[in-house]
Amino acid sequence: MNLQQTLQHYFGFSTLRPGQEQVINTIMSGQSAAAIFPTGSGKSLCYQLPAVLLPHLTLVISPLLALMQDQLAFLASKNIPAASIDSTQSFEKSRAVMQGVREGQIKVLMISVERLKNERFRNFISHVPISLLVVDEAHCISEWGHNFRPDYLKLPSYCQRLNIAQVLLLTATATPAVINDMQQKFKLAPDNVVITGFYRPNLYLDVLAVPEANKITTLIERLSLAPNEATIVYVTLQHTAEQVANQLSAAGIAAHAYHAGMDQDKRQALQQAFMSGEIPCMVATIAFGMGVDKANIRHVFHYDLPKSIENYSQEIGRAGRDGHAAHCTLLGNLAGLTVLENFVYGDTPEPSAIRTLLEYIPRDGQPWEIMALRLANECNIRLLPLRTLLVYLELNHILEAQYSYYADYRFKFISSKEEILARFNPERQAFLRSVFQGSPQARTWCQVDFDAIWQQGAGERSRVVSALDYLDEHGLISLESKQMVEVYRVVTPHFEIAAEAARLTQLFSQKEHSEITRIQEMVDFFESNECLSHHLARYFGDTHAPRACGHCSVCTHHQPTSLPKPQLAQLPARSQLQQWCQPLQTASSAPLSAHTLTCFLSGISTPLLNKLKAKQQVGFGKLEQYRFYDIRRALEEPASM
Repeated sequence: MNLQQTLQHYFGFSTLRPGQEQVINTIMSGQSAAAIFPTGSGKSLCYQLPAVLLPHLTLVISPLLALMQDQLAFLASKNIPAASIDSTQSFEKSRAVMQGVREGQIKVLMISVERLKNERFRNFISHVPISLLVVDEAHCISEWGHNFRPDYLKLPSYCQRLNIAQVLLLTATATPAVINDMQQKFKLAPDNVVITGFYRPNLYLDVLAVPEANKITTLIERLSLAPNEATIVYVTLQHTAEQVANQLSAAGIAAHAYHAGMDQDKRQALQQAFMSGEIPCMVATIAFGMGVDKANIRHVFHYDLPKSIENYSQEIGRAGRDGHAAHCTLLGNLAGLTVLENFVYGDTPEPSAIRTLLEYIPRDGQPWEIMALRLANECNIRLLPLRTLLVYLELNHILEAQYSYYADYRFKFISSKEEILARFNPERQAFLRSVFQGSPQARTWCQVDFDAIWQQGAGERSRVVSALDYLDEHGLISLESKQMVEVYRVVTPHFEIAAEAARLTQLFSQKEHSEITRIQEMVDFFESNECLSHHLARYFGDTHAPRACGHCSVCTHHQPTSLPKPQLAQLPARSQLQQWCQPLQTASSAPLSAHTLTCFLSGISTPLLNKLKAKQQVGFGKLEQYRFYDIRRALEEPASM
């Protein structure tokens, strides 16, 4: 079938939307491309249609499990063979998927970017011919993006290692700086970056100035006007989702909470109930939304400030995908501003923590093996900034990521040793016998000791892993692996620690400033006197939106000139701060820095505070409504005479 016939046969469409045709033609001509389309504008079809026609596998990198499941359900409905390999699957399910991919029965395979760090998966996928790599939410590769994920930076090198000639980048929230960054990292031709307009004529953007105490009443009033229409209410914190959902239910509005603190089965059931219309209103953190492709969402409320303009654009983009009018309303005040800022400050490691990390790097030319979570705890650096630091060290040619492996492998026999050995020729029997002998058995499970196997002269670790994978895939053993170890080569072992610590501290200071500026840009947007639709489109580089849309709170003359600020009492005296902090200081074996104490009073978790069980102390989060640097300044003030 040709392109047009395939489009009609599988998807039931006779024509493509603006932008789709150019992207798909670029891919089918053998070139790489990027599709920068607003949420709900059909980015996914840009890879789904070529996937049917391309000769080999289409490998899709997706950031969230919910997004994968939604895409897989759609592909299944179109009779396109697709699957995922993810952490929720049984070994049997993963094995069946891998076999289907190996045999060419599966056309689309969806994974997270972290899956590529898995040595078992890389060993498998390196033997599979791949036509196209698709990077969904591709803005994650850019430090200038709102959702930077360091592991995305490794995708260009993975492309080279796996011999993937073509790449398709998909995103809805890329500013001009992010688009330029994506284009350079994947060496895309400028003409192959396709950007469609961000203006949505059916979205009504409203900003209401609502004091914190009046928010729930205002929300109930608004929802009562159309209680059965599909609605998402976005909040920042998990406990706020529970609280607001309970208050709406008490007011007779059928609402449920949704957040990442719930178990996977419950979240899945809630999402399905919302998609089917059984639950009309979902009160959710940003954990809900990616993968929610419901056409008739009529209302999106922001009960709290979103994290950024990019997040706001993504979240309102879930409304009105059927083209009919939808209302997006912010219940605006600045009470939650400090919470958003605290997320940023919590991800900024202290200079002393950065120096501790650098001192862990071997200076003798030996490989550096790390377990990320353990290292994060030892250095008092949260996991995301730790990964960012490691990437910065790679970019400065101090480290080079080599590979990752599971420290622990264990297996149990499904068939007996004798039955397994009988399947192979004498040479392989001897090898497997050494593997089994080097894997002492407890009651059921055999723990693989790679050193013992090596000493028997059986072979390299990679050969042992490949053999165990083979036995697992053929149902002869059940294989488990855990404790991911990442291995780095120290490219410059004699780097100057003080200079590098200063450089990294400065980078994080700039990053912190950039993120705080991003939050301020969002506040300025909500207090703007410029058409909100035009302002939003221009932020994403679209200069073609009308200067006055006629359906936002600026154009209808209801825009507040400023959002209400919380009325806070003066910060407590330094003696009171010290009193709250004293039990924490007592629990610590070393003096705590002003930064750590500020995090404690602000309610920001860090590895050190978790180790000290800070959340059990009465002072934790006592000042979460106050600005971070105001608290720090108060802590650092000299004691009064």
